[in-house]
Amino acid sequence: MSGTQISANNAETLINLTDSELQAVLLEGVSRTFALTIPQLPEGLYAPVANAYLLCRIVDTIEDEVSLNAEQKKHFCGQFIEITRTGLNAEQFAKELAPLLSEQTIPAEHSLIQLTPRVIAITHSFAQQQIDALAECVSTMADGMPKFQALNLSAGLNTMADMDDYCYYVAGCVGEMLAKLFCHYSEEINQHKEELLALSVSFGQGLQMTNILKDIWDDAERGVCWLPQDIFDETGYQLADLNADNNSAEFKAGLEHLIGIAQQHLQNALTYTQLLPSHETGIRNFCLWALGMAVLTLRKIKDNLDFTRSEQVKITRNSVKATILATKLSVRSNSLLSLLFNLSCRKLKTPDWHYSPSA
Repeated sequence: MSGTQISANNAETLINLTDSELQAVLLEGVSRTFALTIPQLPEGLYAPVANAYLLCRIVDTIEDEVSLNAEQKKHFCGQFIEITRTGLNAEQFAKELAPLLSEQTIPAEHSLIQLTPRVIAITHSFAQQQIDALAECVSTMADGMPKFQALNLSAGLNTMADMDDYCYYVAGCVGEMLAKLFCHYSEEINQHKEELLALSVSFGQGLQMTNILKDIWDDAERGVCWLPQDIFDETGYQLADLNADNNSAEFKAGLEHLIGIAQQHLQNALTYTQLLPSHETGIRNFCLWALGMAVLTLRKIKDNLDFTRSEQVKITRNSVKATILATKLSVRSNSLLSLLFNLSCRKLKTPDWHYSPSA
């Protein structure tokens, strides 16, 4: 039986799978998007990148678990940083954390926590440089995310700089890790290491901002807002008043500004991808599919600024298929990629307002 035909919802059924099958099933269970994009990577990158995503998902599971208080989250995050770095004590970690997970945590994440020892064993089968990249990312994420979890987010973040910091902890550091893995994989890619590392943070922020904008109203129902108040100060809107019934012109103006910021980060993501060798089509497709889906999501938000649920701006399967086809046809040509990106983003820019993402 193929690994992808097995459900990730029961850890006991996964024990006898090979490492490759196990990671594929867990990925499918916790993220269909990454289960689609990560297999595009070449053989030497698939295993570490799949493992990296699962490690990050373990941190996410801890931070999102409603049954854990702030002190417990800090405890488990601290433990997991050391486990990822050393490979030790994963069994005790899983044994202690798994029974505390609530029913609000999806079954696949329950399985992931129970199988942490297998995931960590895979981590420590890699080269030391790869392990170091994964461990540094986990450390940054697990140290940074609790700083924001402890805040009262009912009225948003204070500034755009705060949003930059949040996006770095949850996505920018992942971008850095991926750049390091790519550079370890290929000496040709490694020649652009510094530029790729800088652009990778912006790449991660563009993807994360897109998710934040898509999920505004879903988050608001939970009393959470990740938007920066200083952007909305310019339009005269108070995020403390945020609700789907108060979707005013002032709010939409601020939202358009944020769409423009996200678009500029995605412009950096394109530059990042174009620095990769044209013959590395698997790595390019991995980047381009994520970039393309983010652009289409931003376009849908821009065309539906009065949306009130994330489902209303979710891209269709046909749009995903079209993105995949378009990128496959243009993957080797930087000029075609630029043309495709510019055509797709022509409605996203805000010419009366500018923001300079770090790069």
